[in-house]
Order: sequence, then structure tokens, then C-alpha cells
Amino acid sequence: MTSRPSGSVLVSVTGKDHPGITSRLTGLLAEADAELLDVEQVVVQGRLTLCLLVRLPEASGVLKELLFAAKELGVELDFHAVEETPAVAGGGPQRYVVTAVGRALGARELHALSACLAGHGANIERIARLTETHLGSVEIRITLPPAKDPDALKRALLELSMKATSFDVALQRESLYRRSKRMVVMDMDSTLIRIEVIDELARAHGVGEQVVRITERAMQGEMDYDESLRQRVALLAGLDVSVLRRLAADLPLTEGAETLVRVLKRLGYRTAVISGGFSVAAEALKSKLGIDYAYSNVLEEQDGKLTGRTLGPIVNARRKAELLETLAQSEGILLDQVIAVGDGANDLLMLERAGLGIAFRAKPKLREAADTSISASGLDAILHLLGLTGRELQEVR
Repeated sequence: MTSRPSGSVLVSVTGKDHPGITSRLTGLLAEADAELLDVEQVVVQGRLTLCLLVRLPEASGVLKELLFAAKELGVELDFHAVEETPAVAGGGPQRYVVTAVGRALGARELHALSACLAGHGANIERIARLTETHLGSVEIRITLPPAKDPDALKRALLELSMKATSFDVALQRESLYRRSKRMVVMDMDSTLIRIEVIDELARAHGVGEQVVRITERAMQGEMDYDESLRQRVALLAGLDVSVLRRLAADLPLTEGAETLVRVLKRLGYRTAVISGGFSVAAEALKSKLGIDYAYSNVLEEQDGKLTGRTLGPIVNARRKAELLETLAQSEGILLDQVIAVGDGANDLLMLERAGLGIAFRAKPKLREAADTSISASGLDAILHLLGLTGRELQEVR
């Protein structure tokens, strides 16, 4: 049993964790001049799993020594020969990271997720818990065969999260830029805040139903965004500016918005609001949360009243995308390093330009077009998409 198998040997160690196990075993390998090819170690609830892939010298008796050492350490050790897989230039598997975020993830949720991955030919290589005190988020590293379509897997994961409603799933290519994002650009109404400012102003002015009808016509494609905004703003003519200022002073933040921006700032990210809403509200958010930039529509005022007109270019879908690009360029940040977050059709181009476009509590059409979506969690779920663990977030906070 202790004679050396040919080729590489996978040594597997399991048992109660305590200091010195890895040191003792790797010390024996070092003394035997064994070549360490790969290593993986994890501790779950005090139980250790350690795997060492090694290539041993001829006539080495180190496996016998490892078995004796394991017995003294109070752990189980097993080994078996493995065939080394030659590297394939340019034709290897595609590597992705799947992040699941919810209030709580149980066996039912992880079964549904792993079954979806298996059904699309994805092989799970590693699962790691991201949340600290409960199983609320996991990061799953997978490989896809070159012939498999990652877009098909993305659609399946989106469909899964839409059906489940209790957790969100994101698929990202494993690359240098996944954990090197440097800017987050966000929509305001129904994204950073829970309301649509124009709807609140319209209700206060007694024209709420008229504004809703215009919004619905625009959503049905009966008029473009610019015309719909002009018509809705025109209905606000004569509204006292104090109503707008009071509303801006007490904007209801979306769950997780404050945590998201605070952590991003601590980590050195640049943040921006790019909104088709109104500047009084956007500037109030900028000041309250410490956001770096705010771009939105400016309502014209005269004698303390709204005139029913806007000043300057309208911040429509095209303008949002242009502003995102301009900001990234001025900050020296690649578009691959930008995250864009929004909820409506007006955000689509902005999400497409960013390295990671996130549809937040959005309608199905935008969710399908975006890179990923968040519906079951707050905005701070974005931090897990960056690969940040609960322990790391506690350090930042």
C-alpha cells in the first residue's frame, strides 16, 4: 500500500483542524524533495480538508512517513495516483464566477443552482461562502467547455432567479477586471431612492394621473423619452419650489444604498449618479452620501415657482451612456472597470457601455439585456459581486 504510485499523487487529508498539520506534512514533502504541483485547503466548522498534488522522487518512502505523521496528528490521510492533464494552449475551458445572493441560501436553493449549472455543462471547481454570520451569499467558480455558450447559461440563471424570487444569481467571466472595478455609476429614481421624484411632485400638484398616462404612453413606445419628459415637466408649471426642496431633503434611500456607497468610498472607488430625474434631488443625494458626481435634468425656476421647462440637454439614455464614458475617461478608468446600475429602459445604453451592467429591481426586458440583475436583495449585494466577503466588509466598516 505504501509503494509509490507512478506519476503524480493526490494526497487528501481530513479531520479536526488544529495548528501544525500543514506545516508537518509539507515539511516531510520538502525533506523528500517532492515537487508540489497544486494545493487546496479549507476549514468548515472546525473540520479540515487539505489536498496536495505532488510528484515524488523515485524510491521515495515519504508516503509511509505521511501516513505515520497523520496518525500522530489525529487526521485521516489517503492518496491515489492521478494522470497529469497536459496544458492546452488557447483551447482550455472557459472560467466564470457565479455569485448567489439572498436573505438565506439553503439546500433547496443550492440544489436548484447546481442543477442549472450541471444542465449547461458547467463544472463546479470551488464554492466559498461570502457572508460571515449566515449562509446568505456564495461564490462558485466554474468552468465551461469551449463549445458551451455562456449566454445560454446566463439566461438560464436569470430565469432561475426570476422563478425563485428569494435569491439573485450573477455570472461573470473570471478575469483581471472582475475584482479591479474602480467606478460605480447609478441611476437615482427607483434605484438609489425608492420613489420616482416626478410622480411625487405631480401628486403634490394635483396632476398625478396625467403624468402617469404620459409615462405609460412612453413605455408603450408611443413617444420618445425626451418628448414624454417635456410633457410631464410642463404639467408641473406653477408648483412652488419649496415642495421640491422639501422632497429632496427627505429622500427615502433604497435598502443597502448607504452601505454600498460608504464601502465603495472607503475602498477608493469613484461614484456617480446619472439620472433622468431632477438636479435638486440628485445634488441632495450627492451631499448626503458623499457621491463624487451627479448629473441630471435641471428644472427651470422663476419667482419661486417651476416654469414647466428644463434647462440644458435632457439626460436621456444616450446622454447617460455618454456621461459614463466621459467620466471614465476623465478619471483614467477603463470601461471594463465601471459598474452601471439602473432600473429602466432609459438605463439600457449605460448598462451596455459598462464592464458590468446591473439591472436593479427592473422589469424583465432590462433584466434580460443586462449582464446581471438584483431583485431579491438590497444595493449592498453589489459588494458581493465584487468578491468581497463579510469579513472584509466588517473590516471596511
